[in-house]
Amino acid sequence: MRYGFIAALAALAVVFAPAAKSQDAPKDVKGLFLMTDYPAVTVRPGETTNISLRLQNYDMPPERMDLSVSGAPTQWNAKLLGGGQPVDAAMAATNSSVSLSLRLDVPKDAPIGTQKFTINATGTSTKLQLPIAVTLAKDLPAKLTLTPQLPQLRGTSKSSFEYQLSIKNDSGKKETVSLAAQAPRNFDVSFTEQYGSQELNAVPIDAGQSKDVKLKVTPPNTASAGQYKVVARVSAEDTSATADLGLDITGQPKLDISGREGLVSTRATAGKETTVPIVITNTGTAPAEDIDLSGSAPSGWKVTFNPQNVDRIAPNANKEVQALITPTDKAIAGDYITTIRAAARGESASSDFRVTVTTSTLMGLYGVGIIGVALLVMVGAVARFGRR
Repeated sequence: MRYGFIAALAALAVVFAPAAKSQDAPKDVKGLFLMTDYPAVTVRPGETTNISLRLQNYDMPPERMDLSVSGAPTQWNAKLLGGGQPVDAAMAATNSSVSLSLRLDVPKDAPIGTQKFTINATGTSTKLQLPIAVTLAKDLPAKLTLTPQLPQLRGTSKSSFEYQLSIKNDSGKKETVSLAAQAPRNFDVSFTEQYGSQELNAVPIDAGQSKDVKLKVTPPNTASAGQYKVVARVSAEDTSATADLGLDITGQPKLDISGREGLVSTRATAGKETTVPIVITNTGTAPAEDIDLSGSAPSGWKVTFNPQNVDRIAPNANKEVQALITPTDKAIAGDYITTIRAAARGESASSDFRVTVTTSTLMGLYGVGIIGVALLVMVGAVARFGRR
């Protein structure tokens, strides 16, 4: 029973297999054909070229076809290859094809011009001919194309803009392609491998091949917000290609903290609150918003601000706030460091202020009194014991 079932399946496969293949054949097309995608090519003397061929069978019984090449100059070596080896005949199954190639070894001293060949395929009932034209030229015209993956990028003046570029060598030979870029003044540009950090100024590219590189553009920190243009350029021999690239700098705030008139020092009395004017300046290219103020001082000190938060500072503008610094009442006279900080969205700054602490007048008088009493006691002791 099992063997009968397998035999039935095999019979069905034989019946329906030709029908399935025939669906791949174009409608109303029947016969044997010898074809190539490129019936006319250009090569250089001294080179070897391969022209792809195929023997196509549309809805015909398989037939042996003897193959030959006619019209080739005697100095040229022309061979028909199939499966990587020389062949003299081919047979294509019904609704199938056989891949072939014509290999041509061109002598170095071959004259410039066009040579015409004929590929012959002869069977018992069919004769096919395929004309091939081979033009010899000393050098094929050089041609390069440059294609950016993302030509427009956006970021701040602190960003690095990286462009992926694809370079294609459409020339007839291997080329060493030079890399260059034109950018605004003070912008830094460099080329690297697509997946690497090695900087490049040229890359070798085989004929008909492509290579990807990366262009890195770094603007100066002082670059104003706006749109900038960069032109990437590749060149080899007498040909070149360019690609226009754009970068949109959105701007970045930059904070700076100082005292009024640039002073970063003040005087304070132990245990008493001292008001210190603080100037916050935005030297960046974008507004600074929601600026929080904070401070750090020696242990026991108190640092607050009025106001505690600044809503907005425009580029090249400043805002004055008051820092309220209170040294501890036990502070010893001397110099201390208090750090003032300002933090906005994505930007922060800090500055150290020197605070010179003095003790209060009452404490001074109290100290003088103690010294005076001590002197009186010492004088009395000298007078009493000195008479003995």
